Amino acid sequence: MACSMYDDIHTLVKQKIILSRKAFQAKVAGLWPALKGSLSQVRKPCIRPHCAACASGQKHLAYMLSFTEQGRRRCMYVPDAMAPLIRRALHNGRTLEQWLCAMGPALLRENRRKKKIPPGNSPTAYQSGSSSKKPHAKN
Repeated sequence: MACSMYDDIHTLVKQKIILSRKAFQAKVAGLWPALKGSLSQVRKPCIRPHCAACASGQKHLAYMLSFTEQGRRRCMYVPDAMAPLIRRALHNGRTLEQWLCAMGPALLRENRRKKKIPPGNSPTAYQSGSSSKKPHAKN
């Protein structure tokens, strides 16, 4: 069975995708733990009946993690000892989110480069004068 040039190119493209996937996975592995949300330091009253800090209005420092769960905003208490870990996880989560946002355009650019399609000439791009329909302005 003869191997065609198409098969060779297809195999090379598949290998490149696998290599870039492995490189991405290796890069992401360094971002553990990662989470999405925010960490706030708040002042809360305690449950002790005669607490001097609460009586003076100063209250007690506490950390709260805010996050979205099933479309609803939630908050959870974070022990002081865990605050540095949560901060690092939030930073890692933001970094990962930036990488994911950048991957879409990069993937399209790579695909266009392979096909030699100029970036403005994609079939779904709006070109003035090429269509009689104009996009409607939102009010």
